[in-house]
Amino acid sequence: MDFIGILFGVVLLSKGGDLLTKSSVDISLKLSIPKIIIGMTIVSFATSAPELIVSLNATLDGLPNFAIGNVLGSNIANIGLVLGTITIIYPISLKQRFYNTDFPLLIISTGLFYYFIYTGNQISRIEGLVMVISIILILIYLFFFQKSSNEFSEDLDKNDISIFKSILYIIFSGSLLWLGSETLIKSSVSVANKLEISERIISITMVAIGTSVPELAASIVASLKKQNDLSIGNLIGSNIFNLLVVIGITSTIIPINNIEKSVINSDMLWVILFSIIILPLAYLGKKNILTRKKGIMLLVLYLIFIIPLLI
Repeated sequence: MDFIGILFGVVLLSKGGDLLTKSSVDISLKLSIPKIIIGMTIVSFATSAPELIVSLNATLDGLPNFAIGNVLGSNIANIGLVLGTITIIYPISLKQRFYNTDFPLLIISTGLFYYFIYTGNQISRIEGLVMVISIILILIYLFFFQKSSNEFSEDLDKNDISIFKSILYIIFSGSLLWLGSETLIKSSVSVANKLEISERIISITMVAIGTSVPELAASIVASLKKQNDLSIGNLIGSNIFNLLVVIGITSTIIPINNIEKSVINSDMLWVILFSIIILPLAYLGKKNILTRKKGIMLLVLYLIFIIPLLI
């Protein structure tokens, strides 16, 4: 029953996140908010909502390592599992934006997060606030210096649903997210206890993959349509939001204490590896192209990470 609960929780999180994204975008378009702002803020925040609710809920329940493991595992899965899979389906050409903006911001965000957990085995309210301020500064930078980008706006269309109904959908999606997170956390912890493994292991593997399912599904569909040239930017953006927004907001509300040493000495090093590996891959073989062979390398590396944890 616990595994059914995990599956049910993942489905609720997926549906809730999808409904939240569509409703938020629809309201923004009806209010004539520029699409670049929608993409950089509303869409990115909404797609990180499952991780945010799960991490916040876990921290409130006294499971800080579950919260951290969910975010770190999701970031690893986004690059190793999701990016690896879609690159195998159809190669990705890296645009100049990756070198000038996406990759540097990912490294800065990852470095800031690692510094905070390394220096005290915790993330205090002040550190959480610093991360929230950091993402605000990043968004300001993107808005003023990346205005010409239309990467986020190609498939955004208005529909005939009223703003009132969209607001009701947002409220309903929030309920789905919260119920899904409660179900996922309780079922996952129960499985961890029965299998005598830590909450950290279950969160960084099964839970992280579960909260990455929406990104994986959407990216595979885009890749099959040969429209995945923007996928890497969206995945990197999701990783940045996971670190700065999800953990930033969570720790601002309630500090994340007693972070396990294994998170700092093992999990975080994998996050750093998966963050930086895209750059050398970009110059390996065909320059500026993530080929199928490179996708296989990412997927194999992800399996090297996750298989020892599962067994």
